[in-house]
Amino acid sequence: MNTTIEEIDGKYIATLEGEMDTAAALQAEEVLKPLYNSDGKDVIIDCKGLEYIASSGLRILLSILKGAKTSGSRVVLRNVNDDIKNVFKLTGFISIFEFE
Repeated sequence: MNTTIEEIDGKYIATLEGEMDTAAALQAEEVLKPLYNSDGKDVIIDCKGLEYIASSGLRILLSILKGAKTSGSRVVLRNVNDDIKNVFKLTGFISIFEFE
């Protein structure tokens, strides 16, 4: 699992690549923790290279969303493939996240 964060044009861009299984989610959470408090900046999570997400990965994304809403920021999931989007549908998360 490869996880990066950049700040571009006043937004945080997080890129997720690989499989976010339970073990990888622990490492990804350390990298993504700064997004829990986005300081009013919108958060774009690019999932183009994300191949799998476990419930622990969903929990991380939900924590980012909660923190962003508290500071008035948006969280947008970008380039989500059909398999990952299906996980969001099955868990009901499809209605609480914004997708591009």
